[in-house]
Amino acid sequence: MKLQTQIPLKKRASNLIDYHSEITLLGSCFVENIGEKLSYYKFKNLQNPFGILFHPKAIETLIIRAVHEKKYTKDDVFFHNEQWHCFDAHSKLSNPSKEALINQLNSELALTKLQLSKSTHVIITIGTAWVYNLLKDKNTVANCHKLPQNQFEKQLLSPDDIKGSLVRIIDGIKRLNSTATIIFTVSPIRHIKDGFVENTLSKSHLITAVHEVLSDAVVYFPSYEIMMDELRDYRFYSEDMIHPNQTAIHYIWNKFLEVWFSPQAIKTMVEVAVIQKGLQHRPFNLKSEAHQQFLEQLDIKKAQLEAQFSHITF
Repeated sequence: MKLQTQIPLKKRASNLIDYHSEITLLGSCFVENIGEKLSYYKFKNLQNPFGILFHPKAIETLIIRAVHEKKYTKDDVFFHNEQWHCFDAHSKLSNPSKEALINQLNSELALTKLQLSKSTHVIITIGTAWVYNLLKDKNTVANCHKLPQNQFEKQLLSPDDIKGSLVRIIDGIKRLNSTATIIFTVSPIRHIKDGFVENTLSKSHLITAVHEVLSDAVVYFPSYEIMMDELRDYRFYSEDMIHPNQTAIHYIWNKFLEVWFSPQAIKTMVEVAVIQKGLQHRPFNLKSEAHQQFLEQLDIKKAQLEAQFSHITF
């Protein structure tokens, strides 16, 4: 008896992710779920230098400014609720010091350009087609930073709007790095605050636009579809009934693993996981002979991996 519909996925034939890959991850909070997995398994990666970016216009702004080295100045930040903010970045970058915020923004821009220029894979997760435009200048913001709602106008990006933004994202990345593979995915997290019908409309616009820009080097991974069609049960959601829980995240991660990771990388991941679990082990007796032997064996395994891959440290 078949109790689940499954999306057919095919293993990539080339440009698989391994421990020599350089990975950049940009977009909604789901990309950070994947980024946490990559960091746990000690892959080289950069995650959301401007914090979570929910819509394609915000990702476009980051990439275009990074590519053209358009630095931030005092005119690009504002003071609100005892902190300085930037409309292009998530509030996690906000700072009580104006100078510190501007310096961090420009530092992250430089880091983004450097990472994109050497990335083998760029993973971009877009979450919503709903955006907010600042009324005073009509600019689309990445984050409203809890300013009064009457300062913004809400807009649903059309598929053509999104396609244009995605084309500029792709062109910006390719300008720096013509060999990078770009992996688009639509976030499985539903933006219910926009409304149930509005969320479905938003996701449909994103999916339509993404499929208009795909090519040999620009591909799609169906994380949204896996959540909607394979994990159609609230036991796969966290308590808010909106975000995927750890079981769902792990499930989608394993699907991504099957498609995108080389067999040798998967073998190394098993070795990394053994060490990570060993480091988290809490013995009953720290001074016991058995525990000392366990630590010695763990050190040997760590040394072997660190000798094999210079970027790995525990």
